Amino acid sequence: MKEVILEFIVHGSYVKVSAVDPVSGTEVSIVGDRKAEQSYLESVATKKLAMVLKKNAQVRGHGFSSDSC
Repeated sequence: MKEVILEFIVHGSYVKVSAVDPVSGTEVSIVGDRKAEQSYLESVATKKLAMVLKKNAQVRGHGFSSDSC
């Protein structure tokens, strides 16, 4: 992943962080404590996105697609 788009939305005492891969359009979200360090939340969201992208690549590599579910 060369680039990740991050969005932070504060809701009361928590923050929702969305991470998007602009190449594939894949998006993941996490929810964390509003008081947590931004760099920590970015790291968690980015790692989750990387995990989902890897999983999607493995599924495509085995001949499965999201349309077959």
